[in-house]
Amino acid sequence: MSIALDPKKNHLLAALPEAEWQRWRPQLEPVEMPLGEVLSESDRILDHVYFPLTAIVSLLYVMEDGASAEIAVVGNEGIVGVSLFMGGETTPSRAVVQSAGVGVRLKAQMMMDEFNRAGPVMHLLLRYTQMLITQMVQTAACNRHHSLDQQLCRWLLLSLDRLEGSDLVMTQELIANLLGVPRESVTEAALTLQEAGLIRYSQGHITVLDRPGLEQRSCECYAVVKKECDRLLPNRFAI
Repeated sequence: MSIALDPKKNHLLAALPEAEWQRWRPQLEPVEMPLGEVLSESDRILDHVYFPLTAIVSLLYVMEDGASAEIAVVGNEGIVGVSLFMGGETTPSRAVVQSAGVGVRLKAQMMMDEFNRAGPVMHLLLRYTQMLITQMVQTAACNRHHSLDQQLCRWLLLSLDRLEGSDLVMTQELIANLLGVPRESVTEAALTLQEAGLIRYSQGHITVLDRPGLEQRSCECYAVVKKECDRLLPNRFAI
């Protein structure tokens, strides 16, 4: 594996006990994660699970008419493919790369074998899954009760937590698809945040200028998800 692709940039992999890490390391395959790539499709059994290192992946629910909305994001804190070890094998959501980068993947059968050992890996993955469920529930509540600029603040902050730096490369269309709103609404919300001095926005590129201001403008949903993530998945994942 390339030195540039340090798997321990993913917090779950960094949390593995030494015996599990030595067993996993030779099996981890480096993968490119270009913008818009579909890592898993709804109702299909996974061949691999994915651990993003520098990429961010959106979990989307896709309607029959093709409309979609984001239900959660996964970055260097987590794993794409929880349905595999939770017993359902498939999920109605689609996993799409929302911010390009790299990651590693592990064959599905090995993940199942590791989970079924009922040791520290199982407990680590169950804690992560609880955090992911919290994010999904809070996203649903946010989309129902809060304004679009509050939703955009929440989405930007969750993305920043999973990236190095303060820049996001993202098209208007993709943001609109993730939030389940028209492109024009995204443009209006982004310009509102720009006028407030919180971000610099140009087509396909967002730079966060004032993170504390963004947190203050956001609804409580971001703080709820962040608190649960810190509680269940501290940086060093003491297990």
